[in-house]
Amino acid sequence: MTKKILIGVLAVFIILQFFQIDKSNPEYDASQDLITIHNPPAEVAGILKSACYDCHSYETAYPWYTNVQPLAWWIKDHIDEGRDEMNFSEWGTYSPRRADHKLEESVELVEEGEMPLESYTLAHGEAKLSEAQKKILTDWFKTQREVIYPDSLRSADS
Repeated sequence: MTKKILIGVLAVFIILQFFQIDKSNPEYDASQDLITIHNPPAEVAGILKSACYDCHSYETAYPWYTNVQPLAWWIKDHIDEGRDEMNFSEWGTYSPRRADHKLEESVELVEEGEMPLESYTLAHGEAKLSEAQKKILTDWFKTQREVIYPDSLRSADS
């Protein structure tokens, strides 16, 4: 009985491999990208690229294990959700209010250790942020909030 169950599970696993995810990145206007628009210091750009861009841009680098189902479906779902929530490749299309809100959320999520996701940093050790990197990134986000949507405009909206 156990042998039949194992063979059945293996057969299902093999069949699942025929249903691969779409790993193509959409084309986009690079002039709308956050890094192009805001030209952050190299250290900030590096942190963004290593810790954020795989899930929050159209520059996703799909690792080898995205060829294994159903793991790839789970990863693709995270990428799609990340892009829906905030997409650095579409940054230039955001209104000042929306950009300000996304930066505010980013500060909170990075400071609280919720971003990058722990499940992502397990496979991508370079994405795990040190306290110093968190401070560099959140300080930059805060500075950009003032550039995009100064306090004087925020109070006028209240």
